[in-house]
Amino acid sequence: MTLPLLQLNSVGVHFGALKAVDRATLHLRAGERVAILGPNGAGKTTLFNAITGMTPATCGTVLFDGHDITRASPESRAQRGIARTFQITNLFFGLSIEDNLLLATRGLSPAKFSMWRTDRAQGAEKEIVDSALAKCHLASKRSLLVKEISYGEQRQLELAMSLTSSPRVLLLDEPAAGLSPAERVVMAQVIRGLPSTLALILIEHDIDLALGLVDRVICMFQGTVLVEGTPDEIRRNPQVQEIYLGKPRHA
Repeated sequence: MTLPLLQLNSVGVHFGALKAVDRATLHLRAGERVAILGPNGAGKTTLFNAITGMTPATCGTVLFDGHDITRASPESRAQRGIARTFQITNLFFGLSIEDNLLLATRGLSPAKFSMWRTDRAQGAEKEIVDSALAKCHLASKRSLLVKEISYGEQRQLELAMSLTSSPRVLLLDEPAAGLSPAERVVMAQVIRGLPSTLALILIEHDIDLALGLVDRVICMFQGTVLVEGTPDEIRRNPQVQEIYLGKPRHA
């Protein structure tokens, strides 16, 4: 059996007495797609921050491709192949879609501060930008300014920017948040069309959307992993139903 690509062993993130994440264990294999569900305050985004290094783990270990990255910087983890999106878009609204992608492509390059580079994508950079545009259904709108496109397309662009680093693990933090029903359909199509070799962890409050996109589901509650299973098992799980629907009232 192959080793997990990403492995969290009893990871905790504590802020004083508050245990935002408490002894979380997670294993992710190459190409596997996992959803993390839970109510607000369950620790989902904090867990993402521990994986990417934005918030150091208080305890436990984070392994990536067999290497201990628990104390590695966010930049180091990105260079190893971990990418993410955020709940709130962070784009350059006065630039075109293509230029946003070009900046993302150059972000991890050793020559990113060079004063002698063209402002147009060429060669390998152009291939990366073109591929990200195609995967996120934005190729026909590449020259539009970000401020001219819809919010749904901005979310697609943020996902496209995360792909420019050729990640091996992609963390999506509520990619459908704020989208219309039609935009959610497009986002689901984009996620389903991502390369089958790309491992994916998805946080999403739209349970039906999330369960239709993944192989396995982890449900968090108050910082801990409450239950784990297939989408069908999670749908039938009484603990999950209680968290999302509340305890049934009896006459």
